[in-house]
Amino acid sequence: MQALTITTYGGPDVVQLEQNAPVPVLEAGHLLVRVRCAGINFMDIHTRQGKYANSRTYPVRLPTTLGMEGAGDVVGVGEGVTGYAAGDRVAWCIAWGSHAEYVSIPAARAAKLSDDIGYDLAAAAIFQGSTAHYLVEDVARLASGSTCLVHAAAGSIGQLLVQMAKRKGATVIATASDAAKREVARARGADIVLPYDDGAFADAVRAATGGAGVDVVFDAVGRATLRDSFRATRTRGLVVNYGSVSGSVQDLDPIELGESGSLFLTRPRLADHMQTGAVVQARADAVFAAIREGDLTIDFTALHALESVRPAHARIEARQQIGKEVVWIQ
Repeated sequence: MQALTITTYGGPDVVQLEQNAPVPVLEAGHLLVRVRCAGINFMDIHTRQGKYANSRTYPVRLPTTLGMEGAGDVVGVGEGVTGYAAGDRVAWCIAWGSHAEYVSIPAARAAKLSDDIGYDLAAAAIFQGSTAHYLVEDVARLASGSTCLVHAAAGSIGQLLVQMAKRKGATVIATASDAAKREVARARGADIVLPYDDGAFADAVRAATGGAGVDVVFDAVGRATLRDSFRATRTRGLVVNYGSVSGSVQDLDPIELGESGSLFLTRPRLADHMQTGAVVQARADAVFAAIREGDLTIDFTALHALESVRPAHARIEARQQIGKEVVWIQ
């Protein structure tokens, strides 16, 4: 089969397109899936760079096949798996190997797809949709009357956070780095859209909330914004650092949280909120229901060859991408 693999960590040049890679062996508890479409994500760059080399949450070790999200057809059911059969349409995320023609994934990471959800939409939605769902529903527990700040609001997860927060009845303040991206955030329903302004967004958020600050900040940027996110948060509010695209904060003293108003800071990971097949299916069902009801719009661009994934990595790393890219594999 064709597969995008790495045997060492590094830049885009370490990614190899193998023409005769072995089809994965079907393991107990797994599904062997013919991949139709796969998502392209920042986690693929992190995998390539070695960010998960020592991770316990995402134990991705070399050599590995890239791609942690996809959609396709079940062609084999492993020992001990119930509820699945050959021919079932499924989507999955945080199960590596999707940038290939076949993948073996844990059955507990798969969600069945109804016939009205295309493979490309499923591959565009399952990871970011599940992420936004658990952040809004389980971590922030937004409700009518809540206030939140969404950084990187034109990104693939940021757009969904804005829409899901509005669906819960929250007031949403959004940030984005340029005018085009801010227009995307506005189109997704953000009530107020701001530039970062080297941290001055925090002053604007305070002004917009009568000096109080927001209940929750969703911060995927990291080092460039996190301390100013503290300034934008109300007393005893919550800062959710779910990504670090500008780099990790490595010199944080917990006393800063106290000085900023006795804040709560969390660094959640999707895997800890997708621990059973039932939860995975429930999150997928909620995301696709919101799409059907018109409350959730997912913009994506479909690519048509595995060779196109490497240039997509460069766009993601340069933060030039708006929305999501997926690749059709077969």
